[in-house]
Amino acid sequence: MKTLTVEPTESGLTALEFLQRRIPAAPSAYLRQLLKKGKVLGSAGPLAAGDRLAAGDRVNLPTSRRLQELLDAPEAIADTGIQILFESREILIVDKPAGLAIHSGVGHEGDNLTARVAELLARRGDKFRVAPIHRLDLETSGPVLFGKGKLSCGELGQLFIRQEVDKYYLALASGKTPGSGELASMIPAKGTHKEALTTFVALARSESASLLELCLHTGRQHQIRRQLADIGHPIFGDRRYGGPCPPGLPRIFLHCRRLAFTDPFTGSRLAVDAPIPADLAAFLPAGGLQLPKAL
Repeated sequence: MKTLTVEPTESGLTALEFLQRRIPAAPSAYLRQLLKKGKVLGSAGPLAAGDRLAAGDRVNLPTSRRLQELLDAPEAIADTGIQILFESREILIVDKPAGLAIHSGVGHEGDNLTARVAELLARRGDKFRVAPIHRLDLETSGPVLFGKGKLSCGELGQLFIRQEVDKYYLALASGKTPGSGELASMIPAKGTHKEALTTFVALARSESASLLELCLHTGRQHQIRRQLADIGHPIFGDRRYGGPCPPGLPRIFLHCRRLAFTDPFTGSRLAVDAPIPADLAAFLPAGGLQLPKAL
């Protein structure tokens, strides 16, 4: 028998909602049948689909080969290609692959991150609407925060307006940068110029390349790309801003590594990481660099 423990961020979920989040590869109809047949047990006996759970509750699952396969499956649904990095009642954070647009647009009407997330939730049986709270460029990978429902979207949107979300990126800059530094400049934004501030630390350096971890303190379009190009260290693969584009690199070397913020609904501090994609990690030796063990 497999036992799952309800986390504080999952308190208040129904038994069905809890199972849908913990076993995202399982069809909702399958989970409903397990609950209907009394095969999912709580401390007081069989759980019904609508029973509310509290932090610390233990949920016991039956022994089943099919259920074990679903438990072992990646946190993605069918062929949506979306990996869940974090989920609570109000928040969903998914790992956006490079080359996938966040919103519907020209050339991305049928396939975009928002559509894939909506499909994932529909297959799970969730009825609420979700919306992305921020954006990443088309070729940038990393965590994207979605709000569940209008209230959640409003609360999470305020975090970005108040600049209370820490955003950390990995970029491979051309040339040997300083070991750390601050980039402060004015960047074009909607017909005017606005102040942009970025700090960085070099994680690895050679004479030809520097792997940087950058923290955005403002959220201007193409902020990192512009500022690194302005100091003579454009990002590898960034054709727009003059970065070197060797044939072994399939895209711009820019990845959002982490989102960190205080959950406005629980007050707890969240730090959600997205691992560096394999295509970027594989290119590092070409620049004479090794991936730090911490990544």
